[in-house]
Amino acid sequence: MVSVGEAAPDFTLMAHDRAMVNLSDYSGKRVVLAFYPAAFTGVCTTELCTFTDSMSSLEGANVTILGISADNVFANNEFAVANGIGFPLLCDVQRTAIEAYGIAIHDFGAPGFTASQRAVFVVEPDGSLGYAWVAENPGLEPDYDEVVTYCAG
Repeated sequence: MVSVGEAAPDFTLMAHDRAMVNLSDYSGKRVVLAFYPAAFTGVCTTELCTFTDSMSSLEGANVTILGISADNVFANNEFAVANGIGFPLLCDVQRTAIEAYGIAIHDFGAPGFTASQRAVFVVEPDGSLGYAWVAENPGLEPDYDEVVTYCAG
């Protein structure tokens, strides 16, 4: 797993709206990377809706949120629309970012299926990791207030 102080692994992934998103395009801004195991699951829905609700307090701090899962563009688009998610949901169907950040869960729910562990990383304006949290199991949620406080500071 990547650690605080290391350079954040760059990636290019398709968003739920089919736009291509490259992490390095956000150079100079803080970026919250919210990795989640699967769209339309209880804890993932709560997590992404909570981050959507936090967006107003983060916008003034020049912070962008990106959700990332192994779901395809169709699932993530429906998930975003159904839940009013206000930020890009990136589709890591080849698990390149998930593997680069060291948070893959192999055989998740079915043999051969690899998903992302629930994790939150904050990428600093210089491209380094300033904050990292990885759930011990996918049923745990991040401390949202801690993430918002970190980003606002």
